[in-house]
Amino acid sequence: MSAVEVEPTVAAELFGDRIDLARQFTDALAREGEERGLIGPLEVPRLWTRHILNSVIAAPLFHGSVADVGSGAGLPGLVLAIARPDVQWTLIEPMERRITWLNEQVSALGIDNVEVLRARAEDARRAEGFDVVTARAVSALRTLIPITAPLVRDGGELTLLKGLNAANEIEAAQKQIKKFRLSDVRVEVLGEGVLPETTRVVRARVR
Repeated sequence: MSAVEVEPTVAAELFGDRIDLARQFTDALAREGEERGLIGPLEVPRLWTRHILNSVIAAPLFHGSVADVGSGAGLPGLVLAIARPDVQWTLIEPMERRITWLNEQVSALGIDNVEVLRARAEDARRAEGFDVVTARAVSALRTLIPITAPLVRDGGELTLLKGLNAANEIEAAQKQIKKFRLSDVRVEVLGEGVLPETTRVVRARVR
């Protein structure tokens, strides 16, 4: 196994009194993630910087009930659930082995603000909708919007963690943005001056 990245000092600041849970989850992911097909072989040496901090920096943006579509290894959903125990999280994931991992981690961490749901996003809709829907590293906006926007309650938000091409993805997704009645679509850059690598978030209102 590759050497695990040393925990950056800023991690304790971002997680506060939840840092021990974040360390426990990160250690488990570093130890088992590659073997279980949750992360690639190059990810362990940059696990904190590229994945954990990239996810937790967005924690202040969430409220109420949140769905994480394609939760996978728990990025960002489990990381955010650790950081925000006041928010109710539903982790939506279709693959059984990833569902097993997520349930194991929820149990091991002893967190009670998470529901793990084995489903495709298209089958995870609920009558009242979610206040916020998020996703990270799932697909381009033009294919992500049609599977995430229908999960959001009227007046709720999409808060999607994206890469450097976020602005270009918005341009390429104008048809879907119009079809699913998104407004105030914008890119927010998080972590400047705080993280070694900033996080880009596409945010939009759903009506």
